[in-house]
Amino acid sequence: MDLLLQNGRVVCPETGRDELLDVLCKGGRIAAVEPPGKLPRIAGSRLLDAAGLWIVPSLFDLHVHLREPGGEHKETIRTGLAAAAAGGFSDVCCMPNTQPVNDCPEITRLILDRAAGLSVRVHPVAALTRGLAGKEINDYPALRQAGAAALSDDGKPVPDARVMRKAMERARDAGLTVCAHCEEPSLFENGVVNEGTFSARSGFAGISWASETIGVLRDISLAELTGCRLHICHVSARQSVQAVFEAKARGVPVTCETAPHYFTLTEEAVADLGSMAKMNPPLRTAEDVAAVRRGLADGTIDAIATDHAPHAIEDKEGDIARAAFGISGLETAVSLSLVLVHERVLPPLALVRKLTVDPARILGLPRRGVIAGAPADLTVINPAAAVCISAERFYSKGKNTPFAGMELSGKVEATLIAGEFVFASETICLQ
Repeated sequence: MDLLLQNGRVVCPETGRDELLDVLCKGGRIAAVEPPGKLPRIAGSRLLDAAGLWIVPSLFDLHVHLREPGGEHKETIRTGLAAAAAGGFSDVCCMPNTQPVNDCPEITRLILDRAAGLSVRVHPVAALTRGLAGKEINDYPALRQAGAAALSDDGKPVPDARVMRKAMERARDAGLTVCAHCEEPSLFENGVVNEGTFSARSGFAGISWASETIGVLRDISLAELTGCRLHICHVSARQSVQAVFEAKARGVPVTCETAPHYFTLTEEAVADLGSMAKMNPPLRTAEDVAAVRRGLADGTIDAIATDHAPHAIEDKEGDIARAAFGISGLETAVSLSLVLVHERVLPPLALVRKLTVDPARILGLPRRGVIAGAPADLTVINPAAAVCISAERFYSKGKNTPFAGMELSGKVEATLIAGEFVFASETICLQ
């Protein structure tokens, strides 16, 4: 059925438009985008009064753990995609640390087959090395032909630089981006939190910023050597932001992402929230948070990804040293990211770009935005809505969030794919 969205604020990075407009969706595509009042309502169509709402291209998440196959007690493809739709995402890239690992065409196709017909599009990220062991390189052309969108051993670094160089050379030849989990294993040891004054005070084993940044510098050097497209996952440390800034200035083909928890929380959150605030890389200092925000503002950091890592509650309870790393992030991403607009770190166009256009660009996927002729893949956001984060209301099986009870401004009202609602909040009223 056709849909007319009236009086919405269209924020479209592809065209640079940020203005009040009406959007007509017809036959799964955007038929017209015009100033308010110029598009007549078609008989039998639906009408959404979008006054006070943003209409943006549907969101794209570069970094999600769907857990299936093998981890269905934590998340399934179905529940993960329901969470993605509720979070405003039409597209997610799922990491390969499943059981079995997505390191062969059969597992890539299995993931795509299980996602077929569900609400959100899945782009499988295949493993760089067999079994994520960091030793044997996989068949990248076969993985790409099966549907792999990128390559990563996320959750683990490739410890041997010779193996990583060979992987980058083969990824380059296969036309695939390498998404790197940057970490020096010898400095990680049994770390739990950021190494510094908080770890010294709390007695928890620390994870130094150098563990991340040494890995970032190594992989940047290998990208510069090989010409492979390198994307650095979940940047958290100010030294890593600086390393990417300098590499881009030299023309190295490198991009990077951060996650909302790295620009909203510091290491001190662990004192109050315990294992719910345990993640890898860890929450760092206020100076690191400020550097991540500067990197977002100046373009060093290309994308905001969730690193959605759902866990069963028993995986996060008890002793923080034994608890699993990671948080459930899909359903809080927009509310947390809007903090950057409310605090004037980013204007709306720049924020939307980091959640839509640039993540897709990193993988070489086109995004056409809110323009006539484009697919009607849209996210409707209320930037001013009062929100209190409630994990119990998550569609995700993972209720592990450090943001439970936090009061924020801004939420997703609706997600549309091909003009059809895959998510609508209780406040959406169609006429």
